[in-house]
Amino acid sequence: MSYQPRPSPLHAARAAAGAAYCASLALAALIVSSPLVLGAVTVAIIAAGAAAGVRRAIWRAARWAAILALAVVVINALVTRDGLTVILRFGQLPVLGHTDVTLEATAYGAVLGLRAAALILCGALYTAAVDPDEVLRLFRRVSFHSALTATLATRLVPLLVRDSRRLADAQRCRPGSPPSRYSLLRAATAGALDRALDVAAALEVRGYGAARRPPAYRRPWSRHDFAFSLAAVAIGTVAVAARALGWASLSAYPALHAPAGGPEVAVALVLLACALAPFADRRGVEA
Repeated sequence: MSYQPRPSPLHAARAAAGAAYCASLALAALIVSSPLVLGAVTVAIIAAGAAAGVRRAIWRAARWAAILALAVVVINALVTRDGLTVILRFGQLPVLGHTDVTLEATAYGAVLGLRAAALILCGALYTAAVDPDEVLRLFRRVSFHSALTATLATRLVPLLVRDSRRLADAQRCRPGSPPSRYSLLRAATAGALDRALDVAAALEVRGYGAARRPPAYRRPWSRHDFAFSLAAVAIGTVAVAARALGWASLSAYPALHAPAGGPEVAVALVLLACALAPFADRRGVEA
């Protein structure tokens, strides 16, 4: 999973606006507890990924998110002793002791699992739709050398992954007993150090050590920048207001109380509208 330029409004927006948009969706997933509202946030993230043309990245992340969400539900149901409505009695289990599964613990575990899945999907959307080089460029005024180091690190990580895959292939093709993990680690470390020396020499030749800080690039704000920035502010404001007013809350213990009335439906619809509105204007981004 990596960033690839695509003809979508989110890709056309500057990195600051795209990162703020993804951060607002993650904030909404963290602070709301109502299953209806949290489900709307998850649907908004998936729909935003489809509108941005990164369905494959969202789908790959969704498979891992589903496994993690299921694990959270099972663990919370087994280890939590709170709740009044018992739905399963396992009796005495090793390590866990006397175990009764309650409806409240299962429902709250489902909310936690859905929240974790939403955060994973939001991270996948950010990775696939926000230019990492432009994000690092935002920090060059704070620390030019740190931004350069981070850029090199993000560029070298895929190379190290490819090196490890080549070493694994060579290990499978080598006759006789396989080499020890120490030998593989030594080979990978030696290759990484050699590449680091080559990169350092190339940077020195190009004058990175003595170069001045590059001038700031003034890129004018586009309509997509404004749209996603306003959407980020709107999503964060609606989520915080809904949490403060109790319209996106869940009370699981001792008895389950998950309202799904008019306020919750309104908050869910507003969040969906705010998240998807910036994708309505596709002028200038069609392939």
